[in-house]
Amino acid sequence: MRTVVAAVLVSGLVSACAVSPEEDPVQIKLNELDGRLQRIERANQSVVEMAQKLDATQSELRSLRGTIDELQNNNEALKRQQRELYSDLDKRLAANAASGAIGGVPGGVAPSGGAPVAGGSAATEQAAYSQAFDALKSSNYQAAISGFESFLTSYPTSPIAENAQYWLGEAHYAKGEYDKAALSFRAVGERWPNSRKSPDALLKLGFSQIEMKRFSEARVTLADVTRKFPDSDAAKLAADRLRKLPADAR
Repeated sequence: MRTVVAAVLVSGLVSACAVSPEEDPVQIKLNELDGRLQRIERANQSVVEMAQKLDATQSELRSLRGTIDELQNNNEALKRQQRELYSDLDKRLAANAASGAIGGVPGGVAPSGGAPVAGGSAATEQAAYSQAFDALKSSNYQAAISGFESFLTSYPTSPIAENAQYWLGEAHYAKGEYDKAALSFRAVGERWPNSRKSPDALLKLGFSQIEMKRFSEARVTLADVTRKFPDSDAAKLAADRLRKLPADAR
């Protein structure tokens, strides 16, 4: 009897040891836990990658905000420079009107020997210019237009004729007469291609064409500003306006 019992026990132990790992409940449980752990690790890795992408996006946003702030500061600085320029121009015009000299006007060159030019003295010429410019500053655009047109008729070869031509265009532009403004701005580049007013005149020609809905012409004009005068403030303004033009505008 003892022999039989021993044989049965040995047989059971042999059978238990003969179970394969795939069928072992403990091994199966361990495999399941290992699979869960791997899935958790992959999920954690995805979370880490998303966090890294979020950090990169936030960094880009901070950089963009910094760029926007810089552009706004540059815009304010440009406005201040324009105000200072007009203030300085006013002072020089007043001084020139008092002294009879015209060399201080931007773009102007005083006649040699102080000789009268184009039918009048330098003082008379300067007074006519100043009167038209004062009308423009006071928003009396029709008086400014009449004054600058009269100046250009009386003093076509004046050293400040190019300035008069430009401000004539500005007066028409301010009055909403964009076709006449375009003609005046175009005349600056055609008659005085090397004038310091040429970049601004070409820029405002483009702006006038935009106001007249002639977008294709405006694109060409503004592109010319960036090509011909790449280092000028006018080129920066032209590039900015080009970016804002609707892509489908014709």
